[in-house]
Amino acid sequence: MKIETAPFFSTGGLPSLGMLGDYARDSWQRIVLYADVMRRRGNQYQEHLAEDVPNVLDFPAELVMSGLELERPVNYGLARILTPDAPEPDQAKRPFVVVDPRAGHGPGIGGFKAESEIGVALRAGHPCYFIGFLPDPVPGQTVEDVMHAEAAFLEKVIALHPLSEGKPVVIGNCQAGWQILMTAAMRPELFGPIIVAGAPVSYWAGWHGRNPMRYAGGLMGGSWATALAGDLGNGRFDGASLVQNFEKLNPANTLWSKQYNLYAHIDTEAPRYLEFEKYWGGHVFLNDVEMQYIVDNLFIGNRLATAELITSDGVRLDLRNIRSPIVVFCSNGDNITPPPQALGWITDLYRDDNDVLLHDQTIVYAVHDSIGHLGIFVSSKVGHKEHQKFASNIDLINLLPAGIYEARIVDKTPDTPNADLASGDYVLQVEHRGIEDVRAIVQPSVENDRKFAAAARVSEVNLALYRTFAQPWVRAMVTPQSARFLQLTHPLRVSYERWTDHNPLARLVAKEAEKVRAHRQPVAPDNPLLAMQEAISGAITASLNSWRDWRDTVQETTFDLVYGSPLVQALTGQAIGDATPPRPHPGISPEHCEYVRCETRKMDEDMQHGGLVEAAVRALFYIYRFRMIADERRVNLALKLVKPQYTQGFNMEEFRGIVRQQARLMLHDFDAAISTLPTLLSRAEPDAIGALGEWLQQVLQVPEAPTPDEEASLQQMLAVFDRAIKAHAKALPAAARASQPASQPASQLAPPAKAKGKPAKNIISA
Repeated sequence: MKIETAPFFSTGGLPSLGMLGDYARDSWQRIVLYADVMRRRGNQYQEHLAEDVPNVLDFPAELVMSGLELERPVNYGLARILTPDAPEPDQAKRPFVVVDPRAGHGPGIGGFKAESEIGVALRAGHPCYFIGFLPDPVPGQTVEDVMHAEAAFLEKVIALHPLSEGKPVVIGNCQAGWQILMTAAMRPELFGPIIVAGAPVSYWAGWHGRNPMRYAGGLMGGSWATALAGDLGNGRFDGASLVQNFEKLNPANTLWSKQYNLYAHIDTEAPRYLEFEKYWGGHVFLNDVEMQYIVDNLFIGNRLATAELITSDGVRLDLRNIRSPIVVFCSNGDNITPPPQALGWITDLYRDDNDVLLHDQTIVYAVHDSIGHLGIFVSSKVGHKEHQKFASNIDLINLLPAGIYEARIVDKTPDTPNADLASGDYVLQVEHRGIEDVRAIVQPSVENDRKFAAAARVSEVNLALYRTFAQPWVRAMVTPQSARFLQLTHPLRVSYERWTDHNPLARLVAKEAEKVRAHRQPVAPDNPLLAMQEAISGAITASLNSWRDWRDTVQETTFDLVYGSPLVQALTGQAIGDATPPRPHPGISPEHCEYVRCETRKMDEDMQHGGLVEAAVRALFYIYRFRMIADERRVNLALKLVKPQYTQGFNMEEFRGIVRQQARLMLHDFDAAISTLPTLLSRAEPDAIGALGEWLQQVLQVPEAPTPDEEASLQQMLAVFDRAIKAHAKALPAAARASQPASQPASQLAPPAKAKGKPAKNIISA
């Protein structure tokens, strides 16, 4: 009698001996291949640091200007992006200048791949430049020196493009974002539209229970630790420490997920992993004075968001001085620069929407649902969608009147009307918002500010104690050799250096990896041991995430208990019941009040200035005053329909000035702006007025049919034009027409009966 034997562990869903063998072979091969990738990572790290100008740009470039040659030398440089395999950029289009963050890593992330900030700008036909930096700062270099260097670079770009339709578009990523805003506040005349991606500006802001990084300075007792790190580095601050702080935010990814993902997908993941690690491991240095300035004035002091910083030349760095549109791109998935820190400066600077109008400032924000911090400027999906739409619609953004807007990017579908008028796979829509909308995102809190103000005061005291009693001893003991030893033994550097071809075992692994690749046998996807492996990995990730959440809660609770205690607040000059805000609002200063009076008087005087173009802009705003969304399709159609004779004699920047000025006048005094329309039309020829009416009717039909209110408003405007044409028939002398007072009362152009809302608050660029 023959007895059948079942395979080992083949019943009850357990793996058989064959499955065990397959999984064991696959695991061994993956281990060997993983070790070989890590060897290649170490070699790549050493080769990258040995380069004269280490960067991760995916585009050829040539140096145009070196910051080392400036009167106040810095380790920055301006490079032109070359296009050897593509048509030359259009010299009439405004150049793009991409500035990368010097926050621990080397430069190049803005042009990391073809689908990047630089890539989309080139495809849109714009000349493109890149501001990068060397790993080592110039001794004595300061943050202010870098600002002056950036201004010099922009002057050079402007000089190289005399035919450009406007000033350069400047993109600042992360740390470069706030530094570019500081430079723009100092030299606003050099900037076209500004795009800041993942850039923290209001450092005390954040959502309770979600943004623990903002508590780090207070929990360490302030910036004395920064001073100590700079002293131990012999005057240099190691950027690897900044990178380490980023990694601590997500221990599950740092300690497990990133490496496990490489191991689990070793056959496909290696190129992407090595590409990213080249950037992540390119650590750079800052001068101790640079880092101390950043920590004292930004991270802990939070002085930029309330215009408290003043340069050595006596210039106040007030972001309200910027007249270029500012696009703020942030994400709910960003744990380094959450939306409150990216947008909080708006509520810090402005009390209401009228404040924004008086300062003639345009702010456009876009909040991504989930992308992480680095994904904001390296994700191919983000590059293909958000950055592509920003680049291709930069003129639309540049024409927006003063105010706050939200950029919404929607998919094109077969049902999208006039889809050919929008480039790419998406349609950009800009919707009018207000301070209250931003406040709902930021959720500012006076109680929260009091805690951070106490932490800032404690930081000042501790820093003074360190500098008085400890710093002289530390500096006396530190030598260049000891500083170099600390840099070489930094845990992040060791993780790259310990496994390279210099290790005698690495060559053996490389040879074994070649054999494995030649005879690779991956395990079957349905192998139960593979599912068990995934389950174990998931459990490890969940455990580390739980530990992270517990740690973050403890840190937040500790910060609240310490700096929210009545004793600490009293010791830092804040009494219980004190109604004085911990930070003075810049909107109540005497200088600001005088500025408001002057601007109001000037707008009243400008009501009757202008001609046909000004009248056309006012008419558009009047027709669309109840519409809250500006659509790129309507703008593109309007530009197509504009005949050359309408735009002769002024360029795009002049036209932008007209659009913005007329929008301000409409928002300032709606009735007066409309009642003076006949005065403006009296300075134009009848044929031109008639053609303007036809143009308005064409624009109104795209991208969808006008609302009844818009159709009624159009008819009212056409009636005004008709009366202006008839007035010309009387053949009054030109001088008499120019001096004739306004004849059309605002009451005759009242909103249609069905109109709702507050029209003067809803005007945005058509």
